[in-house]
Amino acid sequence: MAEITLDNVAHSYIANPKNETDYALRLIDNIWKDGGAYALLGPSGCGKTTLLNIISGLLTPSKGRVLFDGKDVTGLPPEKRNISQVFQFPVLYDTMSVYDNLAFPLKNRGFNKIDIEKRVLEVAEILDLTDSLNKKAARLSADAKQKISLGRGLVRSDVAAILFDEPLTVIDPHLKWQLRCKLKQVHEQLKLTLLYVTHDQVEALTFADHVIVMYEGGIVQIGSPQELFENPSHKFVGYFIGSPGMNFLPCTLGGSHAMVGDIKIKLNDETAALGAAAKGKIELGIRPLYLQIHDTQVEGSLPAIVKSIEDHGNYKIVTVILGDNNILRARLPEGKHTPSEKAWLKFSKNWIRLFSNDILLKN
Repeated sequence: MAEITLDNVAHSYIANPKNETDYALRLIDNIWKDGGAYALLGPSGCGKTTLLNIISGLLTPSKGRVLFDGKDVTGLPPEKRNISQVFQFPVLYDTMSVYDNLAFPLKNRGFNKIDIEKRVLEVAEILDLTDSLNKKAARLSADAKQKISLGRGLVRSDVAAILFDEPLTVIDPHLKWQLRCKLKQVHEQLKLTLLYVTHDQVEALTFADHVIVMYEGGIVQIGSPQELFENPSHKFVGYFIGSPGMNFLPCTLGGSHAMVGDIKIKLNDETAALGAAAKGKIELGIRPLYLQIHDTQVEGSLPAIVKSIEDHGNYKIVTVILGDNNILRARLPEGKHTPSEKAWLKFSKNWIRLFSNDILLKN
């Protein structure tokens, strides 16, 4: 396994880029530790696959260097980087047995028969493929084929890293959950360096120890799932993480309050202190989970109009209008009375976050 260093890496598909907007991947300077499980998360077109291809050697960056354990591999092709890749669609040999598919990468590198069998049986057991080892790959279901593809990536224990490019896209939701659990188990057992590209936040947050959120060609935050949820460092992270995402309200600040039009929202002392020196466009952010909603007035609550209600089974999402057409979403726990036309909102002040020009205000 390897520590992966991205030393001021940037990439443009234009021959002579002149400004920042010409770059598909903007300046990235990060170190990803040996044995870590990382997810690259972001919407289509944000640069995830470009970054993965630069790490794998399919692309040479326009600027900067890629290092594995301190060794510069920027100019090396994929076969010289000692990495494995698993793609969106299964890559395997249909006419071969499952065993031979898993053994193929090891046979190619001259491993002896005893070591090949030991490793293939180990990976097959982890992925629940033991009973299928003698079957032809062509006869198996789509999820089993993708397991074989995953196994081919995992079977070599000497690789610097294993790169996954949206490997569960073609799998149905229940099987996605099973395979994510398997990948998590694989990481815990084998301590491999795993880098997983996805646009699905559930996949990223349940698989990875560290999630790398990308937006418009750059990395806007690296953190644990809890950090991304509770303290998004960029407004995009607040919006993109969570279902639904964070509520945002343009506001002005005055003492211990945020003013949304003529509506006063109480801040705690720490948040008020952060806002005291803030400049630029100020917005208040709060997760729907921390926006309490009542059908009668309670102390510190604000009146709102109910716009719509979505029933998710064990909870409801209530969309309301606060003041002058400010749209907010609140999460209503199961069993709590649902307001019909009018509601009362109470902001949990310890969970209010302030953003200045899209960036979280923090100590």
